[in-house]
Amino acid sequence: MNDDAARLESLGYKQELTRTLNRLTNYGFTLSAISITSGVTSMFAYGMTTGGPIIMVWGWILVSIFTLCVSLGMAEICSSYPTAGGLYFWSANLLPNQYKPMVSWYTAWFNIMGQLAGIVSVDFGLSMLIGSVISIGIGEWSPRPWHILLIHLCVVISHGLFNSLGRTVLLWTTHISTWWQLLAPIIICIALFATGKGQHETPQFVFTSFINHTGWTSTVYVLLIGLLQAQYCLLGYDSAAHMSEETKKADIAGPMGMIGAVLGSSIFGWIFVVSLLTSISDYETTLKTKTGFPVTQILMDNFGRQWTLVLMCMLLIACWFCGLATVTVSSRLIYAFSRDNGMPWSHLWLKIHPRLACPLNAVWLSCAIGFLLGLPYLINSTAYYAVISLCTICLYVAYGLPIFCKLISPVPFPRGRFHLGRFSSYINIIAIMWVMLIVVLFVLPPEYPVTATNMNYASVGFGTLLIVTSLTYMFSARYWFKGPHTNSLADSELKLATNLPN
Repeated sequence: MNDDAARLESLGYKQELTRTLNRLTNYGFTLSAISITSGVTSMFAYGMTTGGPIIMVWGWILVSIFTLCVSLGMAEICSSYPTAGGLYFWSANLLPNQYKPMVSWYTAWFNIMGQLAGIVSVDFGLSMLIGSVISIGIGEWSPRPWHILLIHLCVVISHGLFNSLGRTVLLWTTHISTWWQLLAPIIICIALFATGKGQHETPQFVFTSFINHTGWTSTVYVLLIGLLQAQYCLLGYDSAAHMSEETKKADIAGPMGMIGAVLGSSIFGWIFVVSLLTSISDYETTLKTKTGFPVTQILMDNFGRQWTLVLMCMLLIACWFCGLATVTVSSRLIYAFSRDNGMPWSHLWLKIHPRLACPLNAVWLSCAIGFLLGLPYLINSTAYYAVISLCTICLYVAYGLPIFCKLISPVPFPRGRFHLGRFSSYINIIAIMWVMLIVVLFVLPPEYPVTATNMNYASVGFGTLLIVTSLTYMFSARYWFKGPHTNSLADSELKLATNLPN
């Protein structure tokens, strides 16, 4: 038994998945899950409306700093507990035994729903982008909601199929995706700065202009809700933890992959946003574009129809890789939680396919739910942005819970190979304060007056999830869900590390 498998067994689990990822590929996988190309393309119109260039540029830097604090806090815990369960396993093991089932239950369900909402936000955004590209390619055609839903179904199925081809295919797509996520925005940035033909905006406009199309009169309010654009783009770095049972030397590769992906995405994403803002020919025309995506209109104004199709295809592939990674991560999380008997019909989702070495049932469950959560788009087109807000809120609640548990727990924290030393508590406090802020911000309505059409239904989704998980735990799960499984070796190791009596 190698060191990784022995470490996993000490945490209570046997090695079932194959460790094919190393430090570089874990980083690449996490970079794909974050995917600034997907986030920026999908949320560019939102940023142009809620504050405009000033919040898109400077808000990105602000969000990057605080997101790095959250990722550092998570990376430190990941180094101590490198399991596919990730966040819910951390929360359980950072508190005394009597609190383990409850806190791991809430953390797991917020994490799972955040990941499933992530599938919808990425794949549905990709579907709308594909519809936009098709309309440019064939001319007079405007996709209807059912067209987008059909494309969404095809995209979800393609991600399920690629996740069903085994670990070798997954490893090679991870290699390709790593470079694609880096090169696609770089190539577009260089093309815009070097050969773009549009009437470019001035630096003063890009770095100082405040534009408000929300209907709200409070500048501070608009700037705060405008942070969603950057925060959604810098999301999904918990993927490094969920892939840890498929990563060699996971106790250091996982934390480094998490931090490296956040840093890389922050830097390249900022350059990407600035290059797009600089290349706008007419702000209002770009915002109200018939293509449906301001990024598409910016490329059209600079390169014409043919080259726009080429560059948009590069973005489509990057977004597709992001969706693939999101489905993979969701399946690993469902598999891990089922292994701890936390999912309905857990015996189905914990099965590892003997030849493919992946949780095949969990993959297709993720795809099915990812498609079903896109159906509200047929009723209300603003449902997509509500799903984005819900994804961000749920994931950040899940990110914050283990960090909060570490801060308040009387149990001393057993350090892993990566740790923050004396700065740990300070960084954790900053991370928790940031999570509390954005959870409040992203349930607020983005437009005024608030109507049934433009309401932020993320508040309804988040409230429903909180009520359902609470009632389920209170009346059912607390009698049978005991938290993450741990064997005697894990218990002994934890007691030794924390100086607790036997």
